[in-house]
Amino acid sequence: MNNNYNISKQPAKRKIFKNGVRIFRPTEWQAFINAIPKQEYRTKMEALLFSGARYTELQWLYNNPSRFDGKNISMISLKAKVRHKERYIKLNDQGRMAVTYFLRGKRNLPMHHGWQENMKRWAFDAGLSEEGVGCKTSRKTYESWLATMYPNNWNHIFLSQGHTDRVSLEYYMMIPFDDEDKQEMEFYTRGWMK
Repeated sequence: MNNNYNISKQPAKRKIFKNGVRIFRPTEWQAFINAIPKQEYRTKMEALLFSGARYTELQWLYNNPSRFDGKNISMISLKAKVRHKERYIKLNDQGRMAVTYFLRGKRNLPMHHGWQENMKRWAFDAGLSEEGVGCKTSRKTYESWLATMYPNNWNHIFLSQGHTDRVSLEYYMMIPFDDEDKQEMEFYTRGWMK
């Protein structure tokens, strides 16, 4: 009988979903972004993550670049039923850079379906499950990270993202990130509350 156990090998972390949408841990995000073959697509993906904007909102911003003042995005609501007709999307330094590069790009985001298929392929190429990966993944991932890292400022986070208190508390609080995830999230969320 062989009793050689590899104690250092940790079990794989569970995938995180909210309403069927995949939320990446920071290590998963890094693997995912590294699997994107074209810099142009990486730039678009980073703008989606760091802005936390809805897919259609970022498409709209590309056609209305004056709504980005270099620090924040003045976003009109593109949803029919909404409490607030306009909101400011708060950005940290990485978000400002990502949005700036996105707006300098030669092309806007493609049609929703094509991007979703790309995301599933990139997840597969990164060695991640494709389950739940789609256009909402970046938005829900970043909002979850912000809620985890800035628990005392959730009202600012959710107003920036265009959510109500009820939706915010129901979907973005209490996500099972561990200490390692939180340590890695700090890199992506640093400076958001400045």
